[in-house]
Amino acid sequence: MMHKRRKHHRPINEIERFPMLVQRYLTRDVLVHAGAVTLVLFLVVFSGRFINYLAEAAIGDISPAILFPVMLYKLPSFLELILPLGFFLGILLSFGRLYAESEMIIFRASGIGSGQLAMTILPAIVAVTGVVAVMSLYLGPLGSAKANALLAEPRSAEGMHVLAEGRFKKQRGGDYVTYVERVDETGALSTIFIAELNRDGAGRGVISTLARSGQIAVDDATGRRYLVLENGTRYELYADGAALTESRFGRYRELIPELEGGIRSQSKSEALPTSMLWSSETHEHRAVLAWRLSLPIIIPILAALAIPLSRTDARRGRYAKLGPALIAFLVYFVALSQARSATESDGSVMNFLLVHTIFAVISVLVLTHEDWWQRARRSNGDA
Repeated sequence: MMHKRRKHHRPINEIERFPMLVQRYLTRDVLVHAGAVTLVLFLVVFSGRFINYLAEAAIGDISPAILFPVMLYKLPSFLELILPLGFFLGILLSFGRLYAESEMIIFRASGIGSGQLAMTILPAIVAVTGVVAVMSLYLGPLGSAKANALLAEPRSAEGMHVLAEGRFKKQRGGDYVTYVERVDETGALSTIFIAELNRDGAGRGVISTLARSGQIAVDDATGRRYLVLENGTRYELYADGAALTESRFGRYRELIPELEGGIRSQSKSEALPTSMLWSSETHEHRAVLAWRLSLPIIIPILAALAIPLSRTDARRGRYAKLGPALIAFLVYFVALSQARSATESDGSVMNFLLVHTIFAVISVLVLTHEDWWQRARRSNGDA
């Protein structure tokens, strides 16, 4: 008897699985490289900011007790700027490795062009865009608001720079001495003494202020802090005169200077909820809203630009296009910063739209240029 062999058909053909395998492979590789780059950038930025904030705590501008909570609240604001650059460089390094190790030849031979590569890593692009959108539109403003609430507490910066409870504190190289007898739980100050050495021009002298009570007040309009003293006396003695000037006051308010680029230098609008910015017609608020929306928008534009920039070979290596890529990102970022400044002046969000449109068109043209060139060569060859 003759037995017929039964043919066993595979449930899924290997050819049909190839696009799925390519997508999984490229998406994982891009995310791994983007995660590594983002981690390195985050450590660099975080450590730099932490050193600056630690210096502020050392001179008494902020209390060391709130330093770590404030840094944690500001993490989303750091990451919303780092993630776009990390993802951009992650695509560049991932695809650059494929070119350097000749793996991209396989994809090209399979008919996968630059446009198909962009669609292949589309899940990663969408995921990163969503994460950046959540951080820029919700988590970033929320964290900034919580950080500002901590910084606004009187015990976070007790006095002009710090009013150390129960002891004298020298500031500004010894030209400024402060003392406060007690700071209660509500932030009220009792028995405040301030001595300042004035070195300006011919009016050099010593100014001393003694007050029974005081507090730290925050201006709702500007977010600036003021030291408010009550029921006190101010003494002024200058070198050009022997007379001592005495003046009594019921209430005296003085601006607390902030360090430029310090932890309190952030604009108050940065901490406003996005829902509040939508209904605002203020130029500054419109600029902040457009900036927040721009951060997730730049993700797909940068991804489309990174794919053609990653083209290299084994001789040049995967890092060959790192310099031009960083320059392109810097130009994009500076252009958005200029658009923000322009929007703060005229209130038009078209400044942002123009920048995004220009870079989107450039990215698409550069991305599809190679595919057009290959199609043209094939048409000429067939002719």
